[in-house]
Amino acid sequence: MDSLSVWDDMDRAMGQMFIMGFDGTEVTPQIQSLIEKHHLGTILLTAKNLKSAEQTAKLVLDLQIIAHKAGHPVPLAIGLDQENGGVNSLFDESYIRQFPSAMGVAATGSTEMAYEIAKATGRELNAVGINWIMGPGLDVLTNVKNQPLGVRSMGDDPEEVSRFGVAFMKGYKDAGLATCGKHFPSYGNLEFLGSSLDVPIITDSLEQLSLSALVPFRDAISHGVDGMMVGGCAMSSAGVNVMHACLSDQVVDSLLRDDLGFDGVVMSECLEMEALSQNIGVGGGTIMAVNAGCDLVLCCRLFSVQEEAIKYLKLGYQDGAITADRICQSLKRMLRLKATCTSWEKALNPAGISSLSTLQPEHMALSAEAYNASITVVRDKDRLLPLTNVLDPDEEVLLLTPLVKPLPASALSKGATGGSVMSPGSSTPWGKSVSLMSGENVFRELGRSIARKRQGRVLHTSYTAHGIRPSHENLINRASAIIVVTADANRNLYQSGFTKHAAMICKSQSIRGGEHHEKPMLVVSVSSPYDFALDTSISTYLCTYDFTETALQTLVEVLFGDLSPTGALPGSISHNRKRHHAKQHWLAESFDEDRDTKALDDLLQVIEQEGPVNQRSELFGCSSKTFLLHNPGIEESHYVVRNSSTRSLLGFCCTYFFKSTATAVIGAILVDPDRRKLSIGHSLHSRAIRNLLQRGNIKRFQLGSRLPGVFLGIPTNKTTERKRLRRWFASMGWNTALSRPVCSMILRDLSRWSAPEKIVRSMQHAEVEFELVHGRQHAESILEHVKTSSRQGVMETYQLALADQTSCGVIRAKRPKDGTLVGTVVLCSPGASWAEAIPPLKDTNEITWAISSPVISPSVGEYSTMLQGLILLGIRQVKKQQADAVLLDCVDGDGHFDSLSAIGFSVLHSFEEVSCDAESMSVPG
Repeated sequence: MDSLSVWDDMDRAMGQMFIMGFDGTEVTPQIQSLIEKHHLGTILLTAKNLKSAEQTAKLVLDLQIIAHKAGHPVPLAIGLDQENGGVNSLFDESYIRQFPSAMGVAATGSTEMAYEIAKATGRELNAVGINWIMGPGLDVLTNVKNQPLGVRSMGDDPEEVSRFGVAFMKGYKDAGLATCGKHFPSYGNLEFLGSSLDVPIITDSLEQLSLSALVPFRDAISHGVDGMMVGGCAMSSAGVNVMHACLSDQVVDSLLRDDLGFDGVVMSECLEMEALSQNIGVGGGTIMAVNAGCDLVLCCRLFSVQEEAIKYLKLGYQDGAITADRICQSLKRMLRLKATCTSWEKALNPAGISSLSTLQPEHMALSAEAYNASITVVRDKDRLLPLTNVLDPDEEVLLLTPLVKPLPASALSKGATGGSVMSPGSSTPWGKSVSLMSGENVFRELGRSIARKRQGRVLHTSYTAHGIRPSHENLINRASAIIVVTADANRNLYQSGFTKHAAMICKSQSIRGGEHHEKPMLVVSVSSPYDFALDTSISTYLCTYDFTETALQTLVEVLFGDLSPTGALPGSISHNRKRHHAKQHWLAESFDEDRDTKALDDLLQVIEQEGPVNQRSELFGCSSKTFLLHNPGIEESHYVVRNSSTRSLLGFCCTYFFKSTATAVIGAILVDPDRRKLSIGHSLHSRAIRNLLQRGNIKRFQLGSRLPGVFLGIPTNKTTERKRLRRWFASMGWNTALSRPVCSMILRDLSRWSAPEKIVRSMQHAEVEFELVHGRQHAESILEHVKTSSRQGVMETYQLALADQTSCGVIRAKRPKDGTLVGTVVLCSPGASWAEAIPPLKDTNEITWAISSPVISPSVGEYSTMLQGLILLGIRQVKKQQADAVLLDCVDGDGHFDSLSAIGFSVLHSFEEVSCDAESMSVPG
């Protein structure tokens, strides 16, 4: 390290406390001014700066020469994001190799592979003069459905993320790069509020973070990670309440430095982030970041913002808001980091293109090995792979791909095709790098590669949020096999709906001489593996973890049997979490209706009364009758832990098997509040799962039930309780990371309610007719329509409603031109024979009816509009009965909340429904 005497100039010292970027592929006057005039010590390059390896090497060298001539005592630290997969800032197909995403590498199961990939990436970056990589990413993806990180994370298992994170870090270090863990304290379970000015929030407590999200950061620190990027997210939970983590000394100095023992360089989130700059301001943010413990303040792009940040740091020092000692601390850390990765000898003499040429054969082989080992066949129940098993040479394959934003690493440059027919001769070579193209272009060469591989015709078209159109149906009818590609269908719900509709069409197809055969259909997720990981209705499902050309070429080899895939889904998605044996084993007996009914009513009353006075419990209106369905279509088995002396119940668990969908359900596990943490719930759960597994014929297990409608899943009204329950069920073997939001909603004060005019007008233009019907005489057509829904309890709800024509009805929607039934919903009065199973209907303070189980045909393009129409007519019918309120007993929270809120409904209770394939469930230990 240089003598500290050269740093007596505080302006020079403060220049080392910034990391800044710029626009352009050459040195700009602005960045030159920052280096020369303000002594800027670190530069962050991004894809907008980089065109090729050769250009990058020249740009980096030019920057270092400017710093050297300006008298910088040490070289610039030059940082870059190069995560591989879809996040590569530097792409050059001649000199820079493509490797799988972080999750794709984790899917190989090999930390040795992770090390080699990181080392290869690091050597390539080192050759062009990059000396600091913004990695590894250490985020634990604890809420997989709603997080933008996706495959940039290594998964949802903290220990696995930790192992791979350390392996990546060692590889980068051995290649000569400094490292930077991110995004502390974790971007794996953020909650988003919507506006760009809203800050994503971490609601986990510090204790919860310590048990999960912080594990990889703690291990990286113990193995010598050089830097740490602290995010700009908010934190709100017991013990911590900050607007921006990187501006909080509670997060940086207390948690990261004191608690975790990190003494490396801490980098802030970019102060140009809209929420941060608008809420705090760049100047104030700079002073807050430094006083919080950040050593580097990031300002990505705008020169005026960068000058403002520098100005305020100097003002803060002059006014005494920032001390000389504080600046000296950061300077020492930054100089220590630079000493590990650069020197003037190295910075002014990079290895360059000749070194990259030497590395390429080795790295090309490693890339192929990595992709071959990462691609994952999650399921192939019908043995469709390789495709030669089910296709003759002259038969056509249909490739259906979504329109998505392309990856920066894509090398394709040719135009798109829509519904075109491609033959092996219509080849387009892999082109040179381009930065922007439509999703259709990204997948065009995939179709051509398939055509070249099988020497046959391939049909290819895209799909959008408009769903399956007549052109799609025609192509599906024409083709002999279907390949549907999805990319983050959990966040782009139209992809999920499109895929399921296509699957339904394929299941109804008859091919080969008119004999009934389900048309072969494969689904390929080219991003998040969670799209259909647990949806066994998709019988053949593959994951590539990114849609770079290398990944898609490997996919083609798998599809046609040239490669046997060995990848496995990372984290808890592929294996049950480690279970812990209960400290006490209680006898869980079968529920005896004569013996235990009164004791169950007493237990329900005790549990309901433990909640806050001003918060309505999910058990409000419940009695023992609620859980006893006595329905011929539902097999029920319930269990109790009881005090045989007093005959009181210490715990109760209800289970159901719905024959129509072959779904086994745990509807509730209830434990006396005074007897919790004694393993009673564990004993009840173990007995329930053991007995359900013994019965066989189960396709799916589910936590939460719409019939009875007490707990639709894990309750989420209280954040702390929700997280505790998620952890508990995860320890029991449930994959809670793949939960599905559901809720019950209520519309009160019906006498004053009127339908929103906008919705009424939209319904007037809908080409459907609505009518209310009662009784079994309508059962045949309605139940045939309801079969399109695979949701547990829906079929049984309709059967109950049709059998009780005095207290229930069904609203149905038909197309006038052909009489096709396209939508239905159930109306249930509080006097219905099965109203006990819907506790809010038993509220004695107001007359409440239920609207239940909407079923809308997949062929309906505007799902929300149809749903609103059915609900509106239901409300009008209920209002005629002088009811006070209307309950929607089970609402999918993924996409229907807003359309129902627009009518006037508010959430009564919210839940997370958890389900899993029967094959993944085992008897608990």
